[in-house]
Amino acid sequence: MIQFQSISLLRGSREILSNTSLSIHPHEKVGLVGTNGSGKSSLFELLLGRLQVDQGNCQVPKQWRIGYMVQEISDVQRSALDFVIDGDKNLRAVQQAIDEHQGDDSTLANLYTQLEERGGYDAEARAARLLNGLGFQRADIDRPVTHFSGGWRVRLALAQALMCPSDLLLLDEPTNHLDLSATLWLERWLKNYPGTLVIVSHDRDFLDQVVEVIVHIENRQLNRYSGHYSSFENQRAERLLQQQQKFEKQQERIEQINNFVRRFRAKASKARQAQSRLKELQRMEQLAPAHADSPFHFQIPCRDKIPQTLISLSQADIGYGQQSVVANINVSLLGNGRIGLLGVNGAGKSTFLKSLAGELPLVAGDRSESEGLKVGYFAQHQLQSLDLQASPAVHIQRLSPQAREQDIRVFLGGFDFRNDRVFEPITHFSGGEKARLTLALIAWAKPNLLILDEPTNHLDLEMRHALTVALQDFRGAVIVVSHDRHLLRNTVDELWLVANNKLESFTGDLADYQHWLSELSTSAEPQRKSVALDSVTKKQQRQQAAQQRAAMKPLLGKVKKFEREMERLHQQQARLKAELAEDDLYADANQDRLKTLLLQQGELKLTLSQCEELWLLAQEDLEAFKRPH
Repeated sequence: MIQFQSISLLRGSREILSNTSLSIHPHEKVGLVGTNGSGKSSLFELLLGRLQVDQGNCQVPKQWRIGYMVQEISDVQRSALDFVIDGDKNLRAVQQAIDEHQGDDSTLANLYTQLEERGGYDAEARAARLLNGLGFQRADIDRPVTHFSGGWRVRLALAQALMCPSDLLLLDEPTNHLDLSATLWLERWLKNYPGTLVIVSHDRDFLDQVVEVIVHIENRQLNRYSGHYSSFENQRAERLLQQQQKFEKQQERIEQINNFVRRFRAKASKARQAQSRLKELQRMEQLAPAHADSPFHFQIPCRDKIPQTLISLSQADIGYGQQSVVANINVSLLGNGRIGLLGVNGAGKSTFLKSLAGELPLVAGDRSESEGLKVGYFAQHQLQSLDLQASPAVHIQRLSPQAREQDIRVFLGGFDFRNDRVFEPITHFSGGEKARLTLALIAWAKPNLLILDEPTNHLDLEMRHALTVALQDFRGAVIVVSHDRHLLRNTVDELWLVANNKLESFTGDLADYQHWLSELSTSAEPQRKSVALDSVTKKQQRQQAAQQRAAMKPLLGKVKKFEREMERLHQQQARLKAELAEDDLYADANQDRLKTLLLQQGELKLTLSQCEELWLLAQEDLEAFKRPH
């Protein structure tokens, strides 16, 4: 168990945590939330042993293996596959010992036994599956890390953390730079993770699917809430509702949502996702008080004139140079259009948005735009185009030289740029602050079309909520790519799908899209197996050949050992099943014992599955040795 007992933590002269306590039980999946600067990263540093508390006691079981995402990846020439496998340091140590071995055969056989126990023979296949799930293509796994951009390096760091065998896994914003399909894959992976998970994320749907406990850092305290993120919002909303000073802000927020529901209700019959979205809005009305103390309160003004048709593409091919990515596009974006763009990584979503915004010329076909069109285009590369030596105020003044300083201050305050921060050069701003500034510049220009490519990357939960509200109230057209399903459900009326080099309307809702992705993943399974097999290197093949020579004798013994272990586990499983069938176990007085037995049942199922996999591997090794070479 992880225990923080009456801890206080200072960073410089600033107190981050003050006389607060927290317990995290084994196998719990915990979501860590709080405003930027509240201490989430510092808590990770405590768990990793890189920081010491200034007061109190911090206890993490010494025998626990800890996996975590590295925050920066240097320019290394190792392949993506090797970099991911490097996450398993114990496996690498055994492989190095084998490479350097110069002793007798018995020592070498022992090393190969350790290699097998650590999953050395299927390590490359497992790493390839991780890379595939996170959106890497077959050709990517042998590319050097230095060839990947920053966002893809974040994915590599995540894959390396997942590769590491661990009892405690720490993940900081793992869905940043993931598309929706990779986010859904990661959800499934983490649901099956057997250890203790502590995760920082600003994606509420992701947290709802993965965690069972929320730890909220607020007022220098660690506040534990049972349940997923939506449950936390409900609990916190109930508490805030009791505070009279929040009442007026709450009523204001509810009125905004009601206005939107009234505007949207007329369209509720036109699509299934409209009904789903209306229910979500009703839930948001109940949760409004949970965000009453948000530092973000802004709107995105729209030009008075909104043409009926903003942009049309006719028989358009989009891509780079003469290489087409999506072909024969025939669409018109209407002035009241609210579109969510779906598609797997690499399908061409960002390429389509660039072409729609006019930043990328068409490969073929025609693009026409209406007079009076004003595009507000948000993409990740725009964060890098900001002038690092200029302040937020200077960025605004360059757009509107005649703007009054007070008006600029008030406007930027809604994006939480206040006091001296308004006039500071942005060179030391975080990714989230730069993203907020980019959105502020777009809003200042009063567009009538918003083209947003993953706008929530780097944004915390409160800013995402404020952006969702602002998009609801925006009078112009919106087309957005986002892995944030909450934002999509609450801001778009229809869905378009980019797939198989085509752009077409998607008639279902996000649940249907998730089902579509699942079917796509199933149909791609043979290809993934091929990727895994192709990943085996010549070096590994030499190691397998050496193992056959050195470890023939114990192979049969290993098969028998795993068979005996599986028999023992099956007997234990039968006993647990019998205990769980007893009627009195489900009485209130026996709830603790019931919870313990259910936990044991889950652990036993996982252990049995792992044992069966090891038995199959041993059988395969034995059969491979028996076959003529």
